[in-house]
Amino acid sequence: MTVDAHHHVWDLSVRDQDWIDDGSPLRRNFTLADLAPEARAVGVERTVLVQTITVAEETPEFLALAAGHELVAGVVGWTDLTRPDVAEELARLRALPGGRYLKGIRHQVQSEPDPQWLLRPDVRRGLAAVAAAGLVYDLVVLPHHLPACARAAADHPGLTFVLDHLGKPPVASGAREPWASDLRALAALPNTVAKLSGLVTETDPATRTPAELRPYADTALDAFGPHRLMFGSDWPVCTLAAPYGEVAATARELTAGLGEPERAEVFEGTATRVYGL
Repeated sequence: MTVDAHHHVWDLSVRDQDWIDDGSPLRRNFTLADLAPEARAVGVERTVLVQTITVAEETPEFLALAAGHELVAGVVGWTDLTRPDVAEELARLRALPGGRYLKGIRHQVQSEPDPQWLLRPDVRRGLAAVAAAGLVYDLVVLPHHLPACARAAADHPGLTFVLDHLGKPPVASGAREPWASDLRALAALPNTVAKLSGLVTETDPATRTPAELRPYADTALDAFGPHRLMFGSDWPVCTLAAPYGEVAATARELTAGLGEPERAEVFEGTATRVYGL
């Protein structure tokens, strides 16, 4: 069995996704009904549905979707970490229909102008509340945010931090530093894990090969190990570069050097354990 630890859905008739450019292939609805046959065709039986925008109404909607669809085993939602009553808000979300599917919280740190946003006192209080609620915290960041991620993880040893998309390494340029060193510094902290996800969209689809991605995947495998690395498709964003089946096949090719027990960790065990699926 395979777990897809990272995908999205949206319905533009419910609300706009203002991060999607006009004319983009992503500017349409993407639903669980669209995803399910593609996922099951490659052996994915459970998924983690991840927030897309910083709108409070989205998380309750996602929890209801999880409660009504057997494919979704967990939700990473959003709430304002800086609100004074964040602990009460997390409790409210967990009491909603489908609230048991809430496994983590994420904020679009990559869009914050302050590279030290994670270290602000009000954000730190929010992260402590996430930890106290027994949830994990997903990091959607760019490479220059990684040092702040490491400091935040060191400051909150009781909170598991999940790095999405390996911190979006500069695959297209071929550069590896300082991304690789900063990734290793984050991975040195035991309360951190990472997602083997989002790499295909950091490349030129016309020239992409698994060989181009391999140095970044190998760095992550060496830094985190298979027991702290999990597969995610990043569907439907990944479709800008490759269809779902190709993304899954590429991830399997990038981990072909692992033994079967280690590959099982990347494709099921890590996500199941970290998110409590």
